[in-house]
Amino acid sequence: MKKIISITFLIFAIAANAQESNTVEKTKQYYAFSLEEAINHALVNNYTAINASRDINAAKKKKWETTAMGLPQINASLDYTNNFELQKSLIPAEFFGGNKGEFAEVAFGTKHNMTARATLSQLIFDGSYIVALQASKTYLKFYENAKQKTQVETKEMVINAYGNVLLAEEGIAILEKNKATLEKTLFDTKETFKSGLIEEENVEQLQITLTSIVSNLNYNKRLLDISYKMLKITLGIDINDDLKLTDKLDNLTISNLDLTFNQDGFNVNNNINYQMALNFEEQRELELKLQKSKALPTLTANMNFGYNAFGNQFEFFTRNQKWLNYSNLGMTLNVPIFSGLARTSRTQQAKIALEQAKTQLTETEQKLKLQYASAKSDYEFSIEEYETAKENLKLAERIEKKQQTKFTEGLSTSFDFNDAQRQLYDAQQKYLQSMVEIINKKASLEKVINKI
Repeated sequence: MKKIISITFLIFAIAANAQESNTVEKTKQYYAFSLEEAINHALVNNYTAINASRDINAAKKKKWETTAMGLPQINASLDYTNNFELQKSLIPAEFFGGNKGEFAEVAFGTKHNMTARATLSQLIFDGSYIVALQASKTYLKFYENAKQKTQVETKEMVINAYGNVLLAEEGIAILEKNKATLEKTLFDTKETFKSGLIEEENVEQLQITLTSIVSNLNYNKRLLDISYKMLKITLGIDINDDLKLTDKLDNLTISNLDLTFNQDGFNVNNNINYQMALNFEEQRELELKLQKSKALPTLTANMNFGYNAFGNQFEFFTRNQKWLNYSNLGMTLNVPIFSGLARTSRTQQAKIALEQAKTQLTETEQKLKLQYASAKSDYEFSIEEYETAKENLKLAERIEKKQQTKFTEGLSTSFDFNDAQRQLYDAQQKYLQSMVEIINKKASLEKVINKI
């Protein structure tokens, strides 16, 4: 019996795992993106970009909420009171034939009271409401700018992540090639050593180099997996989905080689950070207007319509219950006269805050000009480094090839050959890194000039 139960549970477990695997397999998606396609996908599906769009929708609702404050407001209410102990009053007893100077206790009212009413109110004039309407537009503009900033930052993150994946893939390809070449050289060297023509030290030196390459290769493979997952998160897709990059590192590098890029110069007004600083200054101006508007009078109007019912028995919902109607129209004018200088103090604080915002705007402008100059310089330097790395790689390849020939023919030592190999491997990595640097530095420059 125990065996049967165990087998039954095992069958259910296998079936459940199989069903789960099928579910995962069905929901797994496949993507193939060029860099441009990846950017376009991320601008819509990146998690931060999605929430930035939601912030705009929330700001639109907030704007309507502010607008609705100046529209007619209608409220209805139903009040019920149970006077289980009526309040008593004293009146002269002589009103009821009693002695003069004495008082009698009299209870006025009924045990049950109910009032049903509706109130219509309308704001006629309020300076702070006018300022609030202006502020709601600025509030919406702030989140629109925030979304645009998110898009600019998302583009840069996608470019960097895309480049890191390509860098890891190219690094693996080169290391695989180096490994295959070194394994052949090591095999030939071992055969030569067996013939007694070279020392064992030459074999050991090559084994050390090969071990280092294998270690770097394994590291790059792990790095590639992490780089893919980072890119998937940036794109807003599941890290378990399949992703293929259709662009190649060398093609992207060539397409980003443009020393004439942005010859028109830098217009600080186009930078999103500057626009947000302007938006912040406008908010401070509206806050100053708000404090000043509080010195203006406010005028509101309201109209009430309702019914009252009274009785010693709870019979309000019967046909015999009598309801007494009433209605009134009123207006309220509130004129601020003296606030103990508190209003003046708040106005002065708002003025100081506005001056601070203006100073921050100037600071932002100067920092952005410096940032542009730095980004432009870095981009131009990355192009120079790329050209240098390309030439150095060619030289390192020729040197390594010559040293390999000399080593095979017994004309140089393993140390000379090892130095040439290390020089080649270093040149290969610098060349790959220089290509990624061109792509990343141009992305940084585009971020400053606010190019999406």
